Amino acid sequence: MMRKRILFVCLGNICRSPAAEGVFRGLVPEAETDSAGTARYHVGKPPYGPMQAAARARGVELSDLRARQFQSDDFLRFDLILAMDSENLADIEAQRPRDNNTPVQLFAPFAAGDGDQDVPDPYYTRDFEGCLDLIERAASGLASHLQGGAL
Repeated sequence: MMRKRILFVCLGNICRSPAAEGVFRGLVPEAETDSAGTARYHVGKPPYGPMQAAARARGVELSDLRARQFQSDDFLRFDLILAMDSENLADIEAQRPRDNNTPVQLFAPFAAGDGDQDVPDPYYTRDFEGCLDLIERAASGLASHLQGGAL
């Protein structure tokens, strides 16, 4: 597989996108990964405690991650940008530099056979397990796509 630089993006970068980064880096350690939020609410903070605990129970460590805000130069630094929901996808696209063609896609559709387009935010839903279930399926699907040479 060609080395890919992949950015996972949600709103605050304390639940969904760090969990997606953590799960995916466990599946594809050779990929260069990062995560960010479209808002700057939590810049510099570690992932949300309940998300860290739920991920740790599945063998995924997130404590080394720190929230940062998405920036337009991320389009130049990454080969693929994955949004956790359609609202964040729109916020990312609003920052796209002219003439940039870096792919920006929703993450959830990589969960094969899953009709969800968005990864629900467990900060609000409190469903950390359900969120991680969807992230694990999508990360696995993404890994398969990359290994197959897609994207």
